[in-house]
Amino acid sequence: MTTHGTPGSGRLPEHAQRLDWAKLAPEAYKAMVRLDTVARQGVEPTLLNLVKIRASQLNRCAFCLDMHSKDALASGESAERIIQLAAWTESRHFYTAKEIAAIELTEAVTVLTDGFVPDEVYARAANEFNETELARLIVAITTINAWNRFGVSTRMVPGHHTPSGR
Repeated sequence: MTTHGTPGSGRLPEHAQRLDWAKLAPEAYKAMVRLDTVARQGVEPTLLNLVKIRASQLNRCAFCLDMHSKDALASGESAERIIQLAAWTESRHFYTAKEIAAIELTEAVTVLTDGFVPDEVYARAANEFNETELARLIVAITTINAWNRFGVSTRMVPGHHTPSGR
């Protein structure tokens, strides 16, 4: 039972979504869904969940954090690894070398304030993934960043996602 923002729950009320971009721009939404479907292909599901959660943390997209954390838990990911993801540089021992390379690449692609993805970050990812896997990983990272931007700019409301069991 959901209690966020309901009378008597002690929690603050939910904010309103600014606009329903999926309803107002249905062709763009459908294109994003198609891109998301393609972005999942060839990326190991556990790794994809970590990428989606980490990008969503960096972008402060509460809607996507809610969704992808719940999906990861439903698919068997540990709460411990999800919790530690925000501090992965201090808790590398929770992850594989391949996962660390993907998380590091996710951060570099997500936070482009330095203007580029550093060569050493790219090289570590290229060492863990073949070229096809790396291309697919970059597509997945770019896709979650696009979703995050829709979520943050329209203030999509977190807390109502139920994992589909994918």
